[in-house]
Amino acid sequence: MRIAQIAPLAERVPPELYGGTERVVATLTAELVRRGHDVTLFASGDSLTAAPVDAVTERALRGAGAVADPLAYALLELGRAFARADQFDVIHSHLDYYALPFACLVRTPVLTTLHGRLDLPDLPAVFAECPGAPLASISDAQRAPLPWANWAATVYNGIDLAPYPFAPRPGDYFAFLGRISPEKNPEGAIVIARRTGIPLKIAAKVDDTDRDFYEARVKPLIDGRRVEYVGEIGEGDKGAFLGGALALLFPVVWPEPFGLALVEAMACGTPVLASRCGAVPEVVADGETGFLGDTLDELVAAASHLGELDRRRCRDWVETRFSGSAMADGYEAVYRHLVAAADPA
Repeated sequence: MRIAQIAPLAERVPPELYGGTERVVATLTAELVRRGHDVTLFASGDSLTAAPVDAVTERALRGAGAVADPLAYALLELGRAFARADQFDVIHSHLDYYALPFACLVRTPVLTTLHGRLDLPDLPAVFAECPGAPLASISDAQRAPLPWANWAATVYNGIDLAPYPFAPRPGDYFAFLGRISPEKNPEGAIVIARRTGIPLKIAAKVDDTDRDFYEARVKPLIDGRRVEYVGEIGEGDKGAFLGGALALLFPVVWPEPFGLALVEAMACGTPVLASRCGAVPEVVADGETGFLGDTLDELVAAASHLGELDRRRCRDWVETRFSGSAMADGYEAVYRHLVAAADPA
């Protein structure tokens, strides 16, 4: 098939450091190319991929310095992709709902994967305007605010397993990975670490929008010994960081759409202690690849049972459900269905 993949422009594909959606697009693109599909990637010009790149920016916007209006570049990217619509059998957008108005104007099937939260009050009107546009969710839980939307499938995010080698023996610290923000609840992770007496290492980025939260609420709790901030890390460092941990702490307090850090940790054999929020119960096998809780008290209590979990089971769980191959299988099935439904014959 001739497939267009439209990636966000905030990070390159794959990202150098943090960037969940861009990493998923990189993994999917690589697997589709490996399977023989003719894939064109719409992304920043510094992206590293086996597919040809159609770029409207030389570099990812986050690395390009101050950008007054990133939406302008997203619209340029979409305009360029949809101007070539007749060159593709299917267009796959990862820009949340931005592609929906364009999708209504072309005959080429367009699939939109939604990577973010859908419980915001302004979103129903957007999706109601394009009720026939096929959507893919990254978890069943993500769909809850919009159950009436045109859901084509749930396709779980997948990762390239190579950068996440299996670590059979647990480490002696807790890991917190991803982004420092109120909804990710790094404060809760620090509480768990302090109450269990287990050191915590935080590898996370701080966005400008979360800078005040970090300075006021998180930074004062970091002492460099029991709670250490190691900064933002890239894929090349995640395997050692996660594989060397006793567990990943994931005490989120929002409707988590997926939780890629959960999969990355389990791929290394590292179980998780996580809030039972959003998609987390779909990603983590409670009592097998980690423990879920509704309160910090429950997660603190569960920490004493981490030694009962089989780290090999964590790895096997990811290989079966959350590999790049499993993700590509899911999307290939959706592509075939959309192309067949659009065929005039």
